[in-house]
Amino acid sequence: MEDILIQDYPAYREDEILALYDSVGWTAYTERPAMLRQAIEHSLCVLAAYQDGTLVGLARAVGDGASIVYVQDILVSPPYQRRGIGSALLRQLLARYVAVYQLVLMTDDTPRTAAFYRAMGLSRMEQLGCCGFVRLCC
Repeated sequence: MEDILIQDYPAYREDEILALYDSVGWTAYTERPAMLRQAIEHSLCVLAAYQDGTLVGLARAVGDGASIVYVQDILVSPPYQRRGIGSALLRQLLARYVAVYQLVLMTDDTPRTAAFYRAMGLSRMEQLGCCGFVRLCC
């Protein structure tokens, strides 16, 4: 993870944000750039990973910061994946909200993502006697 700088996201720059989200194929966001801008600007926390001034990763959390933090987005540009950037972003979020009662996220149900989040110390909801519900719009 040499030469990667992780910091609070300084100011919204649509060009770099859309390029990053596009690189991972998250069209639900890239097709709605105004929604994405509002989502990032109203987030509880946005951490960015830069290499040589290029945005290569991002983690975004929403919530109240006391009883709940929801990790909304963790994404790393494909050429930079498997280098520890996603782990570093999530570790910084977890450290920032260590005393929060609930830290939750929703992700794809694949062996790779499950292994990643288990390795980061998170548990599947079912293991805690919980389940999740969601309504997706449009």
